Formats: sequence, C-alpha cells, structure tokens
Amino acid sequence: MQLGVVGLGRMGSNIARRLRRAGHHCVVYNRTPKPVTELAAEGLTPASDISDLVKKLDPPRAVWIMLPAGAITEGMIEAMSDLLRAGDILIDGGNTFYKDDILRAKKLESKRIAYIDVGTSGGVWGLERGYCMMIGGPKAAVDHLDPIFKALAPGLGAIARTPGRDARDPRPEHGYIHAGPAGAGHFVKMIHNGIEYGLMQAYAEGFDILCGKAGAALPETERFALDLADIAEVWRRGSVISSWLLDLGAMALAGDSNLANFTGAVEDSGEGRWTVDAAVEEAVPANVLAASLFARFRSREEHTFGDKLLSAMRFKFGGHVEHPAVNSPAK
Repeated sequence: MQLGVVGLGRMGSNIARRLRRAGHHCVVYNRTPKPVTELAAEGLTPASDISDLVKKLDPPRAVWIMLPAGAITEGMIEAMSDLLRAGDILIDGGNTFYKDDILRAKKLESKRIAYIDVGTSGGVWGLERGYCMMIGGPKAAVDHLDPIFKALAPGLGAIARTPGRDARDPRPEHGYIHAGPAGAGHFVKMIHNGIEYGLMQAYAEGFDILCGKAGAALPETERFALDLADIAEVWRRGSVISSWLLDLGAMALAGDSNLANFTGAVEDSGEGRWTVDAAVEEAVPANVLAASLFARFRSREEHTFGDKLLSAMRFKFGGHVEHPAVNSPAK
C-alpha cells in the first residue's frame, strides 16, 4: 500500500522504514530536510512539501501525521485537509488529546475525509520491536488500512497466547486494536500512558529505598550496600514484577549504577494530566496515577535516585532527554 508520512522525528522515520521493509510504499516529508534526505537514500520517496506529498500518492490517499500534540499538529491537520479530497484518510499517530480528535473528525466528515487517531506505543524501539497501536475512527477506513497497521504491529512473537481468546478478534494478539470511533484510540493510549507513570513511579520508589539502605542515618548493622544493577537483573527473570520497563531500567543500571548522567528532573508530556482529568470527570479514584504525576512535578524541585531512574527509563524507551537541572542535586 501507499502511505504519506509527515513528521520524521524519532518515531515517524522508523514507522516509514518499517513499512518499507514490509513492502509498502511511503512518501515522506519533514519541515527540516535532513531526515527526508536520509530516507530518500534508503529508497523511500521524498516530498518537497505537503502539496508535493499529496500529488505523489494515488487516490484514495492516506496520510499519517506524526508530530507533537498541540498547535503544530492542529495546523498540519488544517493544511492537509485543504489538499486531500473525498475518500482520502488522514491519520494522527501522535499523543493528541482525544476530545480534539472528536472535533476534527466531525469537521473532516463534512469534506468526506476519514479521520483516524492512532495511539502509538513503541518509542525508539519500534523499528525492530514493532508498534503497539490503539486505533480510533470509522470501521471502513480502519479496515482499508489494515495491511499498514499489521506491518507496523509487533505480531504474535514469543508471547504466550491468552487462554480463551480463540473466538475473539485476532488483531489484539498481533499488537493493535480498533478501539472504537474517533478519539477512542487516543483515549486508550492516554490511559496507557497514565498507567506507565504509575508503573515507573513504583520502580523508582522501590529502587530509591534500596539505594538508601546504605545511608549513614541507619544503624551500622542494618546498612546494606546493595548492587542495584544485579537486583534489577534478577527481578527481570521469573519475578512477578518483571516488565519491559524493568528491562530498560536494568539496562540503565548496568551501564552506570549511579545514573550519573541523569539529574532526575522528570518531565511529563501531558497524557498523565489528561488521565487524571478523565478520572475526575468519571469520578473514578486514581490514587496511584495522580500521585505519580505529582511526583514528577516534585522532581523538578528536588531530585532523588528514584527520579534519576525515572529519567533513565524515559530516555531508554522514548529518547526523552532531560532539561538542564536548575535546583537541588540528587541525594
């Protein structure tokens, strides 16, 4: 299939690469030319601007926008909607707020352009591991693009199959779902990211306690000089708290058990806030998710070893680089 890809950052470029590996034809565009030139050298079709990109696609066209949520994506959606025609499909694969998706879909429907929101998880590892996708939008458009989603998804892999799923939709086992109408995909991804905050915070707090066990404030007989890298490694193997996030934490600790390259000032990209807002709207208690979000706010004022581990995990899965530290050092 053909697909236009707009926005060739950490994930956009690798989405195009993975599709090309699967035999799909991608036309690519980015505001700055370097990633376009790099992908053109790998055999993908470059576009000089979004108008050129649309011209190089055969109708019905499908264009995947992979830009930061907010004004940048909103502006690109508007510009692209003026270039696409009835029967075309416009995809937002970033972390857009789901209520914005609902409004966009209604506006594009008047032009008979289908709008699909794809909550995309996989970060900088997606090229090799594949992308877990949570998809919202009209069934006909989602079904039409199934070869694209299937190529991007991880596939069955080596994960044991869940008993009792034989009569259910096979797509979730391959790493992607059609979650519902416009907005449903990004809503599910939003909650996914809120849960991610909570999981990461639990690891961070646990390793902070382990780190502090050698502290001078404790009685000498109760101090343990624990090897955090080895603890992370043993927990990866057969433990009930094993996960990919722990894998990434173990990688960071194996490289430097003090995590000296991280200050511990942990950013949040918005989805955690939206998740807590949704919990308030639904009157659903979300104690852990809310506390993990507030812990990130606190980390920008004072930094613990646990905060450094949070930053290390964010860098490992998403390439998220810390902003320079301006306050107190890690304890």
